[in-house]
Amino acid sequence: MIEVNGTRLGYDDTGSGSPVLLLHAGIADRRMWREQVSALATRHRVIALDLRGYGESELPPTPFAHHTDVVGVLDALDVGRAALVGCSFGGAVAIDTALTHPDRVSALALLGTAVTGHEWSDETNDLWDSLVGEVDPDDYAASATAEVRFWVVGPDRRPEDVDPALLRFAEEMDERALATEHVLSAVDVTVPEPPAIERLHELRMPVLAAAGAADLPDIGRLADLIATTAPDAVRLPDVPDAAHLLPLERPAPVNAALLDFLP
Repeated sequence: MIEVNGTRLGYDDTGSGSPVLLLHAGIADRRMWREQVSALATRHRVIALDLRGYGESELPPTPFAHHTDVVGVLDALDVGRAALVGCSFGGAVAIDTALTHPDRVSALALLGTAVTGHEWSDETNDLWDSLVGEVDPDDYAASATAEVRFWVVGPDRRPEDVDPALLRFAEEMDERALATEHVLSAVDVTVPEPPAIERLHELRMPVLAAAGAADLPDIGRLADLIATTAPDAVRLPDVPDAAHLLPLERPAPVNAALLDFLP
């Protein structure tokens, strides 16, 4: 645990070399990087963080910003600059950090990333309504099953097409994250203004954008947008047989791409 901006955050710190900070998806926690930490630690100092309120990290009832916490972690660990690797919501936090503190970010690797200020398509909203909309939000177990069906299985696969152990692990992480989201709704969480979706052209560091081939079409479109808007961006071909948690589902190609990309 580390004290940052008035709260205690859980993290792992492994390996040596140029620093890399891993930021998890909103349905997960730092355990989602279990297949990346050892692979990247052969060349890098790898820091896997539980964002405020997720995993082992605390959530005091005071206003905060995730990107400010990220910089606070770098300060507390005496890291001047780090490459940020983010999945989904963690990718959005990584982008917000790079926009507000570009001098602290050496590179961005964005895997199935969200982007602050992005509006989901009607197609995605309709799928959410059909899979998750009727579930009691206070039933965290049922909600986690539905959200994992939406995110981890994806729109064009069936649950039986996906490793059942992966689904169980994702449901376990998401059930915990859902309890956090319930509390987060009462906390003032600030994001940069204007939002990142309007400022992707400001990302001057090297950027890698990737998506799973089985993920929502919106996620692939966001990766395309980043690759065509950020000045020094590369679009990785879609990772086959992977949806939203592609680092967990297909670690081998993800690890190879990260090792090739990270400074």
